[in-house]
Amino acid sequence: MGKLEELISATKLNDFLKKNEEQEKKKTVILWVFAIVGAVAAVAAIAYAVYRFLTPDYLEDFEDDFDDDFDDDFFEDDDDELFEDEDE
Repeated sequence: MGKLEELISATKLNDFLKKNEEQEKKKTVILWVFAIVGAVAAVAAIAYAVYRFLTPDYLEDFEDDFDDDFDDDFFEDDDDELFEDEDE
């Protein structure tokens, strides 16, 4: 009887260890998937930051020039109208 009980307990222990190994394998696979996704996201973020830093902003220069010209013309017209009203 003693040997049979030892054999049964060894079998149960072996099954328990196999289940733990399978769970650890699943955890390891999930961990690797998250690590790869995180690495790809980090590389993409760095590439985007470098792109934004190195790409000149042509629109900003255009808007500055346009705003300056527009503001000057607008105020000059108002000044002329004020002086014309005073002359009358």
